Amino acid sequence: MITGKTLIELGYTPCKWFKKALAFANKHALQGEELIAYLDSVCPPPAIPLHGEPAAYARNIRAEDELEVANVQAVLATMDELMRTPTLVGGAVMPDACPAGPRGTIPVGGVAVARNAIHPGMHSADICCSVMLTDLGPQDPRRVLDAAHRSTFFGPGHREGEDAYLLPAEIEEAFHSNPLLNKAPIRKMARTHLGTQGDGNHFLFVGQSARTGHTMLVTHHGSRGPGALLYKQGMKLAERFRKELSPETLPANAWIPADTEEGELYWEALQIIRAWTKANHTAIHRATCERLGLDPYERYWNEHNFVFRDGELFYHAKGATPLDERFLPDAGPYRLIPLNMAEPLLLVKGDTHAGNLGFAPHGAGRNVSRSQHKRAHDHIGDAALFIQETAGLDVRFYSKNVDISELPSAYKNAATVRAQIEDFGLGRVEDEIVPYGSIMAGDWQADAPWRKRKKKRKK
Repeated sequence: MITGKTLIELGYTPCKWFKKALAFANKHALQGEELIAYLDSVCPPPAIPLHGEPAAYARNIRAEDELEVANVQAVLATMDELMRTPTLVGGAVMPDACPAGPRGTIPVGGVAVARNAIHPGMHSADICCSVMLTDLGPQDPRRVLDAAHRSTFFGPGHREGEDAYLLPAEIEEAFHSNPLLNKAPIRKMARTHLGTQGDGNHFLFVGQSARTGHTMLVTHHGSRGPGALLYKQGMKLAERFRKELSPETLPANAWIPADTEEGELYWEALQIIRAWTKANHTAIHRATCERLGLDPYERYWNEHNFVFRDGELFYHAKGATPLDERFLPDAGPYRLIPLNMAEPLLLVKGDTHAGNLGFAPHGAGRNVSRSQHKRAHDHIGDAALFIQETAGLDVRFYSKNVDISELPSAYKNAATVRAQIEDFGLGRVEDEIVPYGSIMAGDWQADAPWRKRKKKRKK
């Protein structure tokens, strides 16, 4: 009788596949070369090791002052660890980069190129976070911002009943067609989250073109609940493959082999989520135009948190704007790079080269965390800091509570980021959208139901 000891003596590493293999071999009385041939056909391949040295990546970032030194060091340290992931063959860091988790996690402002692999952790839960711009012509920006305020929704919650926006039939059908998206909670969120923007750094921005004087409406958000639930499934699939293929790989960097059934389904699901996110932007822009009674002059968009494919190479952009048209066939003539609510939004074009891999920054990034920024400004007070940093602007928080972690001082110096865009050849600024005002979620948790109940109990 063949036992586990027999397999170990033959040179096989003990694993869960032993049980089925032993049952089959004993049932069919396999011996000698016949046994070896069978065992070789069912045993898993050897574990894929990490790269001994990090794969090469471009460093489009430098510290301009003492505050940035620690941030840049942390970004490069996490990239060095990330680039040991066995599937990665190249990468890049943008000037707005900042850490986004434990060492080895792809930073915001990072690009990682994998061969035949999709890494859900490298596009994050905010799949297809993106920016859309609509040129409204010579309109009063205050009137536009008022109409947009009534057309969007920030914070937790969703739209139902008369408040709901209509999900395009082809997108709803696409959700039904993909097993990863054809689940009741995801399909419901696809309907009820349409026309919502979430929280955090997502915004609605109104400004005027420095070149034409036209008023521009800009929205920034990702795929909301549908994307977040797909991401969870993607991470579970990737973790299953990680345990089988490369246990040394960090869980955050687990991957789904692109040429498997799971990989093909996940790639298809990503494209559906992309279409949903574009439709979400469009719904808000269309509703605003309808309230204003006008037709847009022009509209274009681009994502900066996604996976882009070129043959067997998968470009994972975590907060990096694709310049190359092969990544964005439907984007329009410009790429959109917002900096902060008090700075112009940049419209750029650019060329692909070895240093940028076809990408540009997606914004201004942070040197310190939200909590660090808040602690550093405790002595000023939220209201005073808000007045100080938004003077001359019409800045609104949907929750009516100021979130100082989204004020301009929470972000990297915009002039520094712009200078490095030019110095590293990351894009040419073709126009600027000078800010009039913006809307963000604000500190909605200040009035969250659980917090209200807690305050009531204390009273």
